[in-house]
Amino acid sequence: MALKQYKPTSPGRRGMSGFTFEEVTRKKPERSLLAPLARQGGRNNQGRITVRHHGGGAKRQLRLIDFKRDKWGVPGKVVSIEYDPNRSARIALIHYRDGDKRYILAPVGLQVGDTVESGPNAEIKQGNALPLRNIPNGTTIHNIELTVGRGGQLVRGAGTAAQLMAKEERYSLVRLPSGEMRRLPSGCMATIGQLGNVENNIVKLGKAGRSRNMGRRPTVRGAAMNPRDHPHGGGEGKAPVGMPGPKTPWGKPAMGYRTRGKKPSDKHIVRRRYG
Repeated sequence: MALKQYKPTSPGRRGMSGFTFEEVTRKKPERSLLAPLARQGGRNNQGRITVRHHGGGAKRQLRLIDFKRDKWGVPGKVVSIEYDPNRSARIALIHYRDGDKRYILAPVGLQVGDTVESGPNAEIKQGNALPLRNIPNGTTIHNIELTVGRGGQLVRGAGTAAQLMAKEERYSLVRLPSGEMRRLPSGCMATIGQLGNVENNIVKLGKAGRSRNMGRRPTVRGAAMNPRDHPHGGGEGKAPVGMPGPKTPWGKPAMGYRTRGKKPSDKHIVRRRYG
Protein backbone atom coordinates (compact mmCIF):
# COMPACT_ATOMS: atom_id res chain seq x y z
CA MET A 1 0.00 0.00 0.00
CA ALA A 2 1.47 3.35 -1.02
CA LEU A 3 0.43 6.98 -0.74
CA LYS A 4 0.73 9.61 -3.44
CA GLN A 5 1.68 13.22 -2.76
CA TYR A 6 -0.11 15.82 -4.87
CA LYS A 7 1.74 18.71 -6.50
CA PRO A 8 0.98 22.11 -4.88
CA THR A 9 -1.01 23.49 -7.83
CA SER A 10 -3.31 25.38 -5.37
CA PRO A 11 -3.41 26.11 -1.63
CA GLY A 12 -5.78 23.16 -1.14
CA ARG A 13 -3.44 20.81 -3.00
CA ARG A 14 -0.38 21.84 -0.96
CA GLY A 15 0.37 19.04 1.49
CA MET A 16 -2.56 16.91 0.24
CA SER A 17 -2.01 13.18 -0.04
CA GLY A 18 -4.14 10.24 -1.14
CA PHE A 19 -4.14 6.55 -1.96
CA THR A 20 -2.58 4.95 -5.04
CA PHE A 21 -5.01 1.98 -4.82
CA GLU A 22 -2.26 -0.39 -5.97
CA GLU A 23 -3.76 -3.28 -4.01
CA VAL A 24 -7.28 -2.80 -5.46
CA THR A 25 -7.79 -5.30 -8.28
CA ARG A 26 -11.41 -4.61 -9.31
CA LYS A 27 -13.30 -1.34 -9.72
CA LYS A 28 -16.93 -2.45 -9.86
CA PRO A 29 -18.40 -4.28 -6.84
CA GLU A 30 -20.23 -7.62 -6.89
CA ARG A 31 -23.88 -6.69 -7.63
CA SER A 32 -25.37 -9.55 -5.61
CA LEU A 33 -23.63 -8.19 -2.48
CA LEU A 34 -24.87 -4.59 -2.78
CA ALA A 35 -27.72 -3.01 -0.85
CA PRO A 36 -29.17 0.53 -0.83
CA LEU A 37 -27.87 2.83 1.88
CA ALA A 38 -30.15 5.68 3.00
CA ARG A 39 -28.50 8.78 4.46
CA GLN A 40 -29.74 9.78 7.95
CA GLY A 41 -27.82 13.05 8.28
CA GLY A 42 -27.30 12.40 11.99
CA ARG A 43 -31.07 12.35 12.63
CA ASN A 44 -33.06 9.83 14.67
CA ASN A 45 -36.46 8.33 13.90
CA GLN A 46 -38.14 11.56 15.05
CA GLY A 47 -36.14 13.70 12.64
CA ARG A 48 -34.08 15.35 15.38
CA ILE A 49 -30.32 15.74 14.99
CA THR A 50 -28.74 13.47 17.60
CA VAL A 51 -25.25 13.35 16.05
CA ARG A 52 -23.89 16.70 14.94
CA HIS A 53 -21.77 17.41 11.86
CA HIS A 54 -23.20 14.55 9.78
CA GLY A 55 -24.83 15.01 6.38
CA GLY A 56 -24.30 15.35 2.65
CA GLY A 57 -21.42 13.53 1.03
CA ALA A 58 -21.12 11.28 -1.99
CA LYS A 59 -23.88 8.73 -2.54
CA ARG A 60 -22.85 5.21 -1.57
CA GLN A 61 -24.12 1.67 -1.76
CA LEU A 62 -23.72 -0.74 1.13
CA ARG A 63 -21.39 -3.71 0.64
CA LEU A 64 -22.71 -6.69 2.61
CA ILE A 65 -19.72 -7.83 4.69
CA ASP A 66 -19.51 -11.29 6.28
CA PHE A 67 -18.56 -10.31 9.83
CA LYS A 68 -19.79 -13.62 11.27
CA ARG A 69 -17.47 -15.87 9.22
CA ASP A 70 -19.86 -18.74 9.92
CA LYS A 71 -19.12 -20.76 6.78
CA TRP A 72 -17.16 -23.43 8.63
CA GLY A 73 -15.10 -26.01 6.80
CA VAL A 74 -15.75 -24.63 3.29
CA PRO A 75 -12.61 -23.21 1.63
CA GLY A 76 -12.95 -20.03 -0.38
CA LYS A 77 -10.75 -18.38 -2.98
CA VAL A 78 -9.88 -14.66 -2.97
CA VAL A 79 -11.12 -13.34 -6.33
CA SER A 80 -10.48 -9.61 -5.86
CA ILE A 81 -9.45 -6.90 -3.41
CA GLU A 82 -11.85 -3.95 -3.58
CA TYR A 83 -12.41 -0.44 -2.25
CA ASP A 84 -15.32 0.06 0.16
CA PRO A 85 -16.57 3.66 0.56
CA ASN A 86 -18.21 2.80 3.90
CA ARG A 87 -15.02 1.89 5.79
CA SER A 88 -11.31 2.65 5.94
CA ALA A 89 -10.17 -0.95 5.35
CA ARG A 90 -10.21 -2.72 1.99
CA ILE A 91 -12.50 -5.71 1.39
CA ALA A 92 -11.89 -9.04 -0.33
CA LEU A 93 -14.41 -10.91 -2.50
CA ILE A 94 -14.43 -14.62 -1.69
CA HIS A 95 -15.83 -17.35 -3.96
CA TYR A 96 -16.52 -20.44 -1.85
CA ARG A 97 -16.32 -23.96 -3.20
CA ASP A 98 -20.10 -24.43 -2.88
CA GLY A 99 -20.75 -21.40 -5.13
CA ASP A 100 -21.45 -18.85 -2.39
CA LYS A 101 -19.94 -15.35 -2.68
CA ARG A 102 -19.10 -13.14 0.29
CA TYR A 103 -17.08 -10.05 1.19
CA ILE A 104 -14.65 -10.13 4.12
CA LEU A 105 -12.31 -7.50 5.55
CA ALA A 106 -8.93 -7.78 3.81
CA PRO A 107 -5.92 -8.22 6.14
CA VAL A 108 -2.33 -7.32 5.31
CA GLY A 109 -0.78 -9.81 2.89
CA LEU A 110 -4.04 -11.28 1.54
CA GLN A 111 -3.77 -11.53 -2.24
CA VAL A 112 -5.86 -12.69 -5.18
CA GLY A 113 -5.68 -16.46 -5.51
CA ASP A 114 -5.19 -17.12 -1.78
CA THR A 115 -7.48 -19.57 0.00
CA VAL A 116 -9.31 -18.65 3.22
CA GLU A 117 -11.33 -20.82 5.58
CA SER A 118 -13.17 -20.49 8.87
CA GLY A 119 -13.87 -22.92 11.69
CA PRO A 120 -12.01 -24.49 14.63
CA ASN A 121 -9.88 -26.66 12.32
CA ALA A 122 -8.75 -23.86 10.01
CA GLU A 123 -5.03 -23.19 9.56
CA ILE A 124 -3.45 -20.29 11.49
CA LYS A 125 -2.82 -17.91 8.58
CA GLN A 126 -3.89 -14.47 7.31
CA GLY A 127 -7.62 -14.18 6.63
CA ASN A 128 -8.68 -17.43 8.33
CA ALA A 129 -11.26 -17.17 11.12
CA LEU A 130 -11.28 -19.36 14.23
CA PRO A 131 -12.77 -19.36 17.73
CA LEU A 132 -10.43 -17.70 20.25
CA ARG A 133 -9.89 -21.03 22.05
CA ASN A 134 -8.29 -22.46 18.88
CA ILE A 135 -5.89 -19.54 18.29
CA PRO A 136 -2.37 -19.67 19.83
CA ASN A 137 -1.40 -17.06 22.43
CA GLY A 138 0.39 -14.02 21.02
CA THR A 139 -1.40 -14.18 17.64
CA THR A 140 -2.42 -10.92 15.95
CA ILE A 141 -6.18 -10.87 15.28
CA HIS A 142 -9.00 -8.59 14.06
CA ASN A 143 -12.79 -8.60 13.49
CA ILE A 144 -13.46 -10.04 16.96
CA GLU A 145 -16.88 -10.99 18.31
CA LEU A 146 -18.09 -9.65 21.66
CA THR A 147 -20.87 -12.24 21.88
CA VAL A 148 -20.74 -15.70 20.34
CA GLY A 149 -22.55 -15.75 16.99
CA ARG A 150 -23.24 -12.02 16.77
CA GLY A 151 -20.46 -11.26 14.28
CA GLY A 152 -17.26 -9.26 14.62
CA GLN A 153 -17.63 -5.90 16.35
CA LEU A 154 -14.12 -5.11 17.59
CA VAL A 155 -10.99 -4.13 15.59
CA ARG A 156 -12.44 -3.42 12.14
CA GLY A 157 -10.64 -0.20 11.12
CA ALA A 158 -7.75 0.07 8.65
CA GLY A 159 -4.37 -0.93 10.06
CA THR A 160 -5.75 -2.07 13.41
CA ALA A 161 -4.91 -5.33 15.18
CA ALA A 162 -5.47 -6.89 18.59
CA GLN A 163 -3.35 -9.53 20.33
CA LEU A 164 -4.50 -12.68 22.07
CA MET A 165 -2.66 -12.61 25.41
CA ALA A 166 -3.90 -15.62 27.39
CA LYS A 167 -6.64 -18.25 27.60
CA GLU A 168 -8.66 -19.70 30.44
CA GLU A 169 -11.46 -22.26 30.22
CA ARG A 170 -14.36 -19.94 29.44
CA TYR A 171 -12.62 -16.66 28.64
CA SER A 172 -9.69 -15.39 26.59
CA LEU A 173 -7.70 -12.25 27.38
CA VAL A 174 -7.28 -9.86 24.43
CA ARG A 175 -5.31 -6.62 24.18
CA LEU A 176 -7.19 -4.18 21.94
CA PRO A 177 -5.58 -1.47 19.76
CA SER A 178 -6.50 1.20 22.35
CA GLY A 179 -4.43 -0.61 25.00
CA GLU A 180 -7.53 -1.90 26.79
CA MET A 181 -7.24 -5.47 28.06
CA ARG A 182 -10.51 -7.37 28.16
CA ARG A 183 -11.81 -10.90 28.64
CA LEU A 184 -13.94 -12.34 25.84
CA PRO A 185 -15.80 -15.68 25.68
CA SER A 186 -13.45 -18.28 24.19
CA GLY A 187 -16.11 -19.31 21.68
CA CYS A 188 -16.04 -15.88 19.98
CA MET A 189 -14.72 -15.86 16.42
CA ALA A 190 -11.71 -13.77 15.38
CA THR A 191 -9.79 -13.44 12.11
CA ILE A 192 -6.02 -13.89 11.92
CA GLY A 193 -3.80 -10.96 10.93
CA GLN A 194 -3.66 -7.18 10.90
CA LEU A 195 -6.15 -5.27 8.76
CA GLY A 196 -4.80 -3.75 5.56
CA ASN A 197 -4.56 -0.14 4.34
CA VAL A 198 -2.14 0.53 7.21
CA GLU A 199 -1.23 4.07 6.05
CA ASN A 200 -4.83 5.29 6.21
CA ASN A 201 -4.16 7.38 9.33
CA ILE A 202 -1.42 9.50 7.74
CA VAL A 203 -3.45 10.67 4.72
CA LYS A 204 -3.85 14.47 4.63
CA LEU A 205 -7.19 15.56 3.17
CA GLY A 206 -5.79 18.97 2.27
CA LYS A 207 -9.09 20.82 1.79
CA ALA A 208 -12.54 21.02 3.31
CA GLY A 209 -14.20 19.60 0.19
CA ARG A 210 -12.74 16.14 0.78
CA SER A 211 -14.27 16.11 4.25
CA ARG A 212 -17.65 17.15 2.80
CA ASN A 213 -17.46 14.32 0.26
CA MET A 214 -17.09 11.92 3.21
CA GLY A 215 -20.30 13.21 4.79
CA ARG A 216 -18.73 15.47 7.42
CA ARG A 217 -20.30 18.89 7.91
CA PRO A 218 -18.50 21.95 9.36
CA THR A 219 -17.80 22.29 13.08
CA VAL A 220 -18.39 25.78 14.54
CA ARG A 221 -16.28 26.83 17.53
CA GLY A 222 -18.22 27.49 20.72
CA ALA A 223 -16.41 30.82 21.19
CA ALA A 224 -17.88 32.03 17.87
CA MET A 225 -21.47 31.45 19.09
CA ASN A 226 -23.91 33.45 21.24
CA PRO A 227 -24.24 32.68 24.97
CA ARG A 228 -27.62 31.00 24.41
CA ASP A 229 -26.01 28.55 21.96
CA HIS A 230 -22.84 27.57 23.83
CA PRO A 231 -21.23 28.10 27.27
CA HIS A 232 -18.17 29.63 25.54
CA GLY A 233 -20.27 32.12 23.55
CA GLY A 234 -20.62 35.90 23.90
CA GLY A 235 -18.29 38.62 25.05
CA GLU A 236 -16.80 41.59 23.24
CA GLY A 237 -14.15 40.55 20.72
CA LYS A 238 -12.20 37.42 21.47
CA ALA A 239 -13.06 36.31 24.98
CA PRO A 240 -11.54 33.55 27.13
CA VAL A 241 -13.61 30.54 28.19
CA GLY A 242 -14.34 32.34 31.47
CA MET A 243 -15.09 29.25 33.57
CA PRO A 244 -13.19 26.33 35.10
CA GLY A 245 -12.28 24.27 32.06
CA PRO A 246 -13.86 24.10 28.58
CA LYS A 247 -17.44 22.84 28.29
CA THR A 248 -19.51 20.94 25.76
CA PRO A 249 -22.54 22.71 24.22
CA TRP A 250 -24.62 21.11 27.02
CA GLY A 251 -22.46 22.41 29.86
CA LYS A 252 -20.54 19.21 30.67
CA PRO A 253 -16.73 19.28 31.08
CA ALA A 254 -15.13 18.71 27.68
CA MET A 255 -11.68 17.55 28.78
CA GLY A 256 -11.15 14.45 30.88
CA TYR A 257 -14.77 13.96 31.93
CA ARG A 258 -15.88 10.34 31.71
CA THR A 259 -19.08 9.94 29.75
CA ARG A 260 -19.05 6.16 29.34
CA GLY A 261 -22.04 4.53 31.00
CA LYS A 262 -21.95 1.35 33.04
CA LYS A 263 -22.62 -1.86 31.16
CA PRO A 264 -22.81 -5.45 32.45
CA SER A 265 -19.86 -6.32 30.17
CA ASP A 266 -17.61 -3.79 31.98
CA LYS A 267 -16.75 -6.47 34.54
CA HIS A 268 -14.71 -8.21 31.80
CA ILE A 269 -12.41 -5.21 31.33
CA VAL A 270 -9.08 -6.08 33.01
CA ARG A 271 -7.29 -2.82 32.19
CA ARG A 272 -8.85 0.39 30.91
CA ARG A 273 -7.46 2.13 27.86
CA TYR A 274 -6.79 5.26 29.91
CA GLY A 275 -4.54 5.59 32.97
